[in-house]
Amino acid sequence: MSNRRLVAGFGLVGFSLTLVTNAHGQLLSHKDLSLVSALTIATTAAELCKTQGYTVSVTVVGRNGEIIVQLRGDYAPPHTIENSFRKAYSARTFRVPSGELVKRVKDNPTAPFVFLQNVVAAQGALPIKVGEDTIGAVGVSGAPGGEKDEVCAKAGIDKAADGLK
Repeated sequence: MSNRRLVAGFGLVGFSLTLVTNAHGQLLSHKDLSLVSALTIATTAAELCKTQGYTVSVTVVGRNGEIIVQLRGDYAPPHTIENSFRKAYSARTFRVPSGELVKRVKDNPTAPFVFLQNVVAAQGALPIKVGEDTIGAVGVSGAPGGEKDEVCAKAGIDKAADGLK
C-alpha cells in the first residue's frame, strides 16, 4: 500500500512538473527597434525642425524605455536633451502621444503618473508602433511649442515606416 502511494505521488509530481515546464517554457516573440531605424527617425526629426528654424534635441527610446539614440542639435539648450528623453519615455510607457498626458493632467491634476520618475506631461513625443505593439517612442524638445515638436517626431516615424512593418 505504501509503495502504491509513493508511485502515485511520484506520478502526480511528474505530471505537475510537465504542466509547469510547458507553461514556463514558452518564449515571448516581439519586434524591437533597430539602431538603423532609430537613427533614421532621430535624424529626420532633427533635420525637419532645423529647416523650420528650431534648435532641438531628439531622443528615440526602445521597447523598455531605454535610450537608443539621442541627438542634441547645434545651439539647442542643454535642458532639451533631458526633456526630449522624458517625453519619449512617457509616450513609450503609456503607449500614447505625450500630449495625451497633458489632457489627463488637466482632468486630474493629482493623477498618480505625475509623480513617476522620467514621466512628463508635455506634447512633443509619439509612440512607435508595429501594428498595435508599441516598440519605442521618439521625443523632440526645443521648438516653440509641443505641437511643432510633435510634427518633427511624426516626420521621423513616417520616414522609417517601411522598416517598421
